Amino acid sequence: MSFISIRSVTKSFNKGKTTITPLEDLSLDVAKGEFLALMGPSGSGKTTLLNLVAGIDSPTHGELNIDSRNIAGLSRAELTRWRAKHVGYIFQLYHLVPILSAYENVELPLLLGKLSKADRKSKIMAALDLVGLTDRAHHRPSELSGGQEQRVAIARAIVHDPGLLVADEPTGDLDRESADSILALLSQLTREHNKTIVMVTHDPKAAASAHRTLHLEKGQLIEQNLQS
Repeated sequence: MSFISIRSVTKSFNKGKTTITPLEDLSLDVAKGEFLALMGPSGSGKTTLLNLVAGIDSPTHGELNIDSRNIAGLSRAELTRWRAKHVGYIFQLYHLVPILSAYENVELPLLLGKLSKADRKSKIMAALDLVGLTDRAHHRPSELSGGQEQRVAIARAIVHDPGLLVADEPTGDLDRESADSILALLSQLTREHNKTIVMVTHDPKAAASAHRTLHLEKGQLIEQNLQS
């Protein structure tokens, strides 16, 4: 059974008197532990698809099952609760809180739960260790390189142990060396921790690190490539 199962999904919205349809009758399966890259020109629907998979938005029509749960039928409040438990989001520009340390930034998702301070510390340090930043736990973002900031962001995304990670241009603001290290880390998360990753990218080299690349154009899936 697929971890992500999308069936005949359409997403439309009104802009003035015009109806915009970023995705139309799209179907897709993603396996548990797969690293999937989405590519396509601006306006192709890839970010819309990413937001649907992440539970940030809901489809206009169709079914969207994540780990056997049809999230297309959830209310906004239910989606918020589901997302907080099951999804980690990685942004291009990190979205770290400047006045907080790396430790405190990673802690943020855990503050929504009922963990003790000791349990939170254990999870935070484990996440920072996984991304190789235990020695930077008490540094603020301004004291970190871009690659280190993205590693903190990844630690924050995985600290609550979600099954699904969605990444929106996670290497778009990094130099090649830092980008390669982030891509290696994402690959490690699928290989060693069975995380399912859906990544939007414009970078063919970034896409090549994924198990599979899907190309979208005008809301349609036009090509599928399995990486060698």
